[in-house]
Amino acid sequence: MLNIVIGQPLKIADVVAVAHAAPTPSITIADDARTRLAQTRHELESDVAAGKTIYGVNTGFGALSDTRIAPEQLGELQNNLLRSHAVGVGESLSAPIVRTLLLLRAHTLALGASGVSPSLVDGLVAMLAAGIVPVVPQKGSVGASGDLAPLAHLALPLIGEGHAWLQTTPTRGIPRTAARPGAEVLAEAGLSPRTLLAKEGLSLINGTQVTTAVGALATWQAGELIATADILGALSLDASLGTAVACDPRIHAGKPHPGQQHSARTIAALVKGSPLAASHSGCEEVQDAYAYRCMPQVHGAVRGALRYVAGAISIELNSVTDNPLVLARDPGPGYDVVSGGNFHAATVAVPLDHLAAAMTTLATISERRLDRFLNHHTSRGLPAFLADDPGLQSGFMMAQVTASALASECKSLSFPASVDSIPTSAGREDHVSMGPIAALKLARVVDNVALVLAIEAAVAARALDLRTAATTPRLAAVHAKIREFVAPFTGDRSLSAELEALAVAVSDGALRRAAELPAEID
Repeated sequence: MLNIVIGQPLKIADVVAVAHAAPTPSITIADDARTRLAQTRHELESDVAAGKTIYGVNTGFGALSDTRIAPEQLGELQNNLLRSHAVGVGESLSAPIVRTLLLLRAHTLALGASGVSPSLVDGLVAMLAAGIVPVVPQKGSVGASGDLAPLAHLALPLIGEGHAWLQTTPTRGIPRTAARPGAEVLAEAGLSPRTLLAKEGLSLINGTQVTTAVGALATWQAGELIATADILGALSLDASLGTAVACDPRIHAGKPHPGQQHSARTIAALVKGSPLAASHSGCEEVQDAYAYRCMPQVHGAVRGALRYVAGAISIELNSVTDNPLVLARDPGPGYDVVSGGNFHAATVAVPLDHLAAAMTTLATISERRLDRFLNHHTSRGLPAFLADDPGLQSGFMMAQVTASALASECKSLSFPASVDSIPTSAGREDHVSMGPIAALKLARVVDNVALVLAIEAAVAARALDLRTAATTPRLAAVHAKIREFVAPFTGDRSLSAELEALAVAVSDGALRRAAELPAEID
């Protein structure tokens, strides 16, 4: 049974597990986290009672931070903050992303520096456990003073407003017909609307959780795709009658990038002892095209980017991203309420932009490999477009066109969002990260790469069917797994649904498991 303890370090794998479970079996708050929450809440309330001016507690927000709010209006201030900031537009974030948002928002608050009450964290956990999925529009955050607009939509059902739906089974999308008023969904789940205390509305929306949630799930998916690229690279190499000489460890000892060496070892191991390779050992060609020969270098560079980004995401998952913060004095005793900028998402936006560009190279090299099978000048004896009757049949001709379109779109999406900045809030928030845009672009890139790899898989499987010798047992298992989603070629047909199903399986690690490889991210 899945058991997640918030207030203690979370891993990307924990986030992925919660994202795709519905409802969540068990999420608890660590005992020491409850103690921290109680301490910092007491300190904050003491400062408010003493008449101290604290941003977002008894002042307005952003450019209105110089406006003092009367004590009897502090609760209304927090409700108004959620209502006024819920101006997101566009399609709703998927159910896995919204579940991740609830988890991460509860977790960062449970770290104890926000000054919220333990019951607020309990409320978020209760929503998640009940399967309540708030409707959160994708667009509206620039990653400045937190992912304000989407997090406001996330929080509104907690106070009985906004819209949500009840999820009882795992699903990727949100049925539009299932969305209902937040108060109605809370009641059906047996929960009551929350009355916000001073600062709690601000703490619900001030942070990088949209950027981090979308980025974490996309980074995990990218890990599956990198492993799959090595596998399909090996399958394509063998089916193309290529050589694994370029994976010789002595070559990579001379350029010892860890990711490059990892790919070289993996590809070499997958093709080792192939009967198909032995069947053409007398081939006069001494070098393969770059799309085969340079797989370790290209795939390895992407793996290096993944490690960098996974590290940044792991830090951000367990970071305090609110403002202001209630922090222990050093040296103590006591606490101070301190304003800072941990809500700024540059720490994840820049890495996510890097990964989007890196993943695009997986799409471009995969497309080049599959194209070599379809061109009768480079396919080493295979019929044009892998058709049984070229001319009468088009075979996989258009599959390569689709792969090209997807790769080209990835190139367009690789321009970094994090280099942009548009001042907001009357210039008070004068430098913003565009983190959510970077994360959503990465998510689109990895989805595209999954489809390109699915096309390569289908093409390589067809090429292997046309060879007279067999491949290795592990690659044969990969071939068999591909055939569970894409049937053998028996004539021209629409492949769209089969390729899309295979892309989902690729993203879920199906080919990686068939090849008996471990997950890239733990």
